[in-house]
Amino acid sequence: MMKCYDCMETGKDTESACVCIVCGKGLCMDHAREFELPVSVGKPPHVERLPKGLPRLMCSYCLDHTIEDGFD
Repeated sequence: MMKCYDCMETGKDTESACVCIVCGKGLCMDHAREFELPVSVGKPPHVERLPKGLPRLMCSYCLDHTIEDGFD
């Protein structure tokens, strides 16, 4: 079974529940961070952003280093 990478760095032995979509390391539920990826449909100039995005799971490091300003 895959172990949580962040827990292993602190000496804990926790099974992972998911993987970070950016770096691929295993994460437990305590270390997984949810990020909503916006979804747009249509062709320019008629592009529309859907009201609900796609949920994605990332580690804290990758989420902190992702440019979120463009996703508002």
